[in-house]
Amino acid sequence: MLKRTTYGAACALLIASAATAQDADTVVATVGETEITLGEMIVAKAQLPEQYQQFPEDVLFQGVLDQLIQQQLFADSLGDTPARVEYTLANERRALLAGEAINDINADVVTEEAVQAAYDAMFADADAEAQTEWNASHLLVETEEEALAAQERVEGGEDFADVARDVSTGPSGPSGGELGWFGPGQMVGEFETAVTEMEPGDVSGPVQTQFGWHIVKLNDQRMTEQPTLDEVRPQLQQQVREEAVTVRLEELRAEADVTMPEDDAFDPSIISNLDLLEPTE
Repeated sequence: MLKRTTYGAACALLIASAATAQDADTVVATVGETEITLGEMIVAKAQLPEQYQQFPEDVLFQGVLDQLIQQQLFADSLGDTPARVEYTLANERRALLAGEAINDINADVVTEEAVQAAYDAMFADADAEAQTEWNASHLLVETEEEALAAQERVEGGEDFADVARDVSTGPSGPSGGELGWFGPGQMVGEFETAVTEMEPGDVSGPVQTQFGWHIVKLNDQRMTEQPTLDEVRPQLQQQVREEAVTVRLEELRAEADVTMPEDDAFDPSIISNLDLLEPTE
């Protein structure tokens, strides 16, 4: 009994060792002279839609292997590789390598110090105290006379939204002139100045901007606090990553010898000409 147990344990150890020795280059199957490796299966499995990832691993293993074998059989039956496939492979290789380079750049850039610096820069020009936001509606017309006429209708008791829908030429006209909430710097200067001098419920006189003449109704206003670092952390982390990639790209451009075509060297429509990918006689 002792010998049988020892033999069984030895077999289990050998099996475990064999499994451990397998790596991405391990050949799982061959189709003709083409080898299908474990690495290719791992990548193929990782690219499956999420709903397939839930299948048992034995089902996935056989399914992925069958798929790769079938694809190789079809590929081998094709003969010469079409030019469009070669160009596609070149693009895919370029994109994959670029993605790896970007991953390397982003691997260590999102530090607490970098996120804090991005947060400080984001609100460098903002008051750390509460800020005012406004909720307003407006109507936009071409002349001051039209604005005065619209103002008179509102002051005469007509609903502001109805008047805006009737006369406003701005994109918010169909929705009654509603602009929603906005903060300092989000509207043109003349418009913001008018709003800051109003109280909720007020309707302004004609306000001229580069877009025309406005009548403004201030619906409400509120105080808003500067968000905490944790509240905007995901946004800041993405910003840090994007800035790191931009900086590295500028470095690479400076180091590389990049040539560009002359302005009139190509008709831009040529990139839609799929016939160029077809073999010529």
